[in-house]
Amino acid sequence: MTKRKRLLSLGAILLSFSLVMAGCGTKDEGSKTGTAGEDGKITKLVVGTDATYAPMEYMDEKGNIIGIDVDIVNAIAEAAGIEVEYKNYGWEPLFPAVKDGLVDFAVSSITITPDRQKEFDFTNPYFEANQLILVPEDSDVTSFQDLKDKKVAVQINTTGHIVTGELLGKTSSQIVAAETMPIAILEMINGNADAAVGDNAVIIDYQKNNPNVKVKLIEDSSFEKEYYGLMLKKGNTEVMDLLNKGIKIIKENGKLKEITGFDVE
Repeated sequence: MTKRKRLLSLGAILLSFSLVMAGCGTKDEGSKTGTAGEDGKITKLVVGTDATYAPMEYMDEKGNIIGIDVDIVNAIAEAAGIEVEYKNYGWEPLFPAVKDGLVDFAVSSITITPDRQKEFDFTNPYFEANQLILVPEDSDVTSFQDLKDKKVAVQINTTGHIVTGELLGKTSSQIVAAETMPIAILEMINGNADAAVGDNAVIIDYQKNNPNVKVKLIEDSSFEKEYYGLMLKKGNTEVMDLLNKGIKIIKENGKLKEITGFDVE
């Protein structure tokens, strides 16, 4: 670096510093609120997801993100009069992406829980789910309690992981925590776990698409109903109101039931 470059005027330094700080202030204040049109109204939102969770969200052969969740968000966006753009982050990186404002909201079969509500805001529920158990066809497991002395595969930090941790202990070595649900199921198929626990839509879809794999489903009434919501950064009321408006419309006009096959309160 030359002496001339090092000896910038104090005024130039202060001006540059002011511009940087102004830019930082803009980024840190409040929450990301999408792309706005000339009238200031939101016209487009960026949506984060984990596209490994068929049939809810996954990639087709062309690399497009598709699934039930995507159909629902597209319907919400149409009802709210906005566009959406999807970005595939993966499950674990999805949460900091929302918190850091890299996306406007996330859809990824995210169950609304008290712990998550401490860190994020959620829309009104748009999907009802419950946990199912998948075991080999010759397994003697008939209930969730039968898994107490078994190895159980789950997707890390999902509801299946949480309820299995409550049964076996949060740090139990009997829990096989995989990055995705398909990998968790594969762990069970390969004999590295005695069962897999996950959301009903995903487990049923796996069995439907793999009829030659010798497995069976176990339902257990002890599993509580859970509800999915769209997840936002805390305080992002503008986007929250827009999404809830869309959810309300597709519930009332029957579009949500058309996509999912059932009503959601």
